[in-house]
Amino acid sequence: MRVCFHLKVRPDRWDEYRRHHEAVWPEVLAALKAAGIRNYSIFAWRDGHEFGFLECDDWEAVQRDLAASKAVAQWEAFMADYLETPVEPGRSPERLIEIFRLD
Repeated sequence: MRVCFHLKVRPDRWDEYRRHHEAVWPEVLAALKAAGIRNYSIFAWRDGHEFGFLECDDWEAVQRDLAASKAVAQWEAFMADYLETPVEPGRSPERLIEIFRLD
């Protein structure tokens, strides 16, 4: 399964946000992998917009596992002040709809 989402970072926090993502906490990386996420990338666009892409076998199970992770909850709380897009704690951003795929 392929998952893509959009978030918007506050323009005045963009540089700091990027620095934090150069050193994502090891506990968060471990939780993402343990939840079954692979091939995860975040792409920056203009004006603080970013798009995340990942692959997993079961998105519902991934969301449950991440919602149960203390490390992920702490990371999300830490990142919340950087985002303009409202994201509820323990809930993933809204998925984008895939309209074309070339395998």
